[in-house]
Amino acid sequence: QVQVVESGGGSVQAGDSLRLSCTASGRYTMGWFRQAPGKEREFVAAIIRNGMNPRYADSVKGRFTLSRNNRVNTVYLQMSNLRPEDTALYYCAASEGWSSSAPIGEYAYWGRGTQVTVSS
Repeated sequence: QVQVVESGGGSVQAGDSLRLSCTASGRYTMGWFRQAPGKEREFVAAIIRNGMNPRYADSVKGRFTLSRNNRVNTVYLQMSNLRPEDTALYYCAASEGWSSSAPIGEYAYWGRGTQVTVSS
C-alpha cells in the first residue's frame, strides 16, 4: 500500500510564505491539489520523478515552487506571497504515470490533506 503524508500547513497573513512537504513510500510523479469549501478540487503543481520542469497552475505560477528530494522520497511546495484565495485544504497525491500533465484521475494515491489558511 502506497502511503502519502503531507505536512506543513498553517495559518498565515497575506504576503507570508509556507512550505508544504509530502513524503511517499516510493518514487512517483507527485502532484499537489487544493480544495476550498464549496469548490472542486483543483490542480496546483506537479513534478515528475527526475524533478525536472515542474508544472504549475496559472494561479500560482511565479509564487509557488515545487521541488523534490528523491533520497528521502519527499516533495516540497514552497508557497510565497500567499493570498487569501490560496486558503484551502492542500492534498498531495502520487501517480504511477510519467507526465506532470496527468489528469487528476491518474493520481491513485492521496494524502489526507493539510490546511492552509491565509488571512488578509
